[in-house]
Amino acid sequence: MRAVLIILGLLLLAAGVWIVSGHGSYQTTDTLVQVGSAKLTATHDQAIPTWAGIAGIVVGAVLALGGFLKKH
Repeated sequence: MRAVLIILGLLLLAAGVWIVSGHGSYQTTDTLVQVGSAKLTATHDQAIPTWAGIAGIVVGAVLALGGFLKKH
């Protein structure tokens, strides 16, 4: 259990730092025009919000510290 907390905390911490540094993004696709079976789509890159990265850092740090400080 202790090792799981430490590993999960470090993974969340690393993911949070990755997002805050501006590298985290995802793609969305919008349909612009659709005529019959033909359609024109556009794909946009969306950045993951900074608050999600900060939350990952905080939760990851708490989990990792909880794993390190757990006695059993």
